Amino acid sequence: MKLVFATNNLNKLKEVQQLIPNTITLLSLKDIGCFEDIPETQNTIEGNAIQKAEYIKNNYGYDCFADDTGLEVEALNNQPGVFSARYAGPQRNANDNMDLLLSNLKDKPNRNAQFKTVIALHLNNILNTFTGICKGEITTEKHGVKGFGYDPIFKPEDYQDTFAQMDLELKNKIGHRGKAVQSLVKFLNNIDI
Repeated sequence: MKLVFATNNLNKLKEVQQLIPNTITLLSLKDIGCFEDIPETQNTIEGNAIQKAEYIKNNYGYDCFADDTGLEVEALNNQPGVFSARYAGPQRNANDNMDLLLSNLKDKPNRNAQFKTVIALHLNNILNTFTGICKGEITTEKHGVKGFGYDPIFKPEDYQDTFAQMDLELKNKIGHRGKAVQSLVKFLNNIDI
């Protein structure tokens, strides 16, 4: 069986390839000749993941899955949420996004936040979603150089380090994306392929 992972991130693709059953051949967008930007115009993280999966199914005919992730900050009414990548503007600059978030939280004592990943799987004309959540808090300044996005300012619950200070193996084990992928893999392992 062939399954498309609707991502251009080859590192993400390799990570997931190691986790899914070996009865599934994982294809990238490049493998199926998809080079256009897939629309992400929904107002929820779930909506964007579903939109991307449906785009591939409807335009390329492949069974597929897609993910979307957002950072939800309690004191900011769960912003930036679905706008996490472009919080500080269309340039999608991680440092600009972090600086704006830290500035918006400057006088707020509540720093609680969570990362949320939703994976939408379009398989055999049935849509399933899998959610991974990692609760934590926003630090007052950046720490660490690993990871990407908001990792230098997000400290997961029960840990003293930010995601950007952690090894990838630990981050994947406790993090939002890892949890969502684990749910996807469990589902794929329990179906007849």
